[in-house]
Order: sequence, then C-alpha cells, then structure tokens
Amino acid sequence: MLIHPTVDMLRELGLHGMATAFQELDAQSEARGLEHGEWLAMLLEREATMRRQKRFEARARAAKLRHDAQIENADFRAARGLDRNLFMALAGCDWVRKHHSLLITGPTDPTT
Repeated sequence: MLIHPTVDMLRELGLHGMATAFQELDAQSEARGLEHGEWLAMLLEREATMRRQKRFEARARAAKLRHDAQIENADFRAARGLDRNLFMALAGCDWVRKHHSLLITGPTDPTT
C-alpha cells in the first residue's frame, strides 16, 4: 500500500493528527499485526487529542496570561503563609470531584 497518497489525503482533509499517527504506526513493525479497527481507533484518538490540545493552546493565547504559572513552580519560601501540604492537596482537585466549593481570600498582588 502506498503511504504517501494516504498521508497527503489526510492532510488535505485537515486530519493532521491522523496523518502523523498513520506515519508513526506504519514505521512500527509491531503495529502491522493490529486489526483495521485498532489502527482506526489509534488514528482517531490521535486526531481527537491533537484537536483538544490545539483548542487549549488557542484559548490560552486568547486569555493573554502574563505568566506561565505552574503548580510545581510555586515558591513556598516567600512570606505568604502558604502551607505546602494544603496547597498541593487543593491542586489535586479532590474538592472538585466531591462537589465542594472553595473560597480563597487575600491579596492578589505579588508585591504585597
């Protein structure tokens, strides 16, 4: 089977995630033993993941956030009174799964 026309058609249809996954699967010898349905499922999963990632990135750009904040980069040495254990427990979002509310108060300016 010719790979390039298939990949070209996937890209022409805007299915870039599927095209990339198709090329990667074709290069793996163990993937050749998969059923057609398994191949299709893997291609569709890659396309869906890629689209979700693009939507997230577009929303993050549109939000124009000034800082690329990450939980792992929180500075607990500063005199803010942050409790590391409580902070990490809240970051785990267990309170969301339990349908609890959360109210955080205090100054938002990092210079205060």
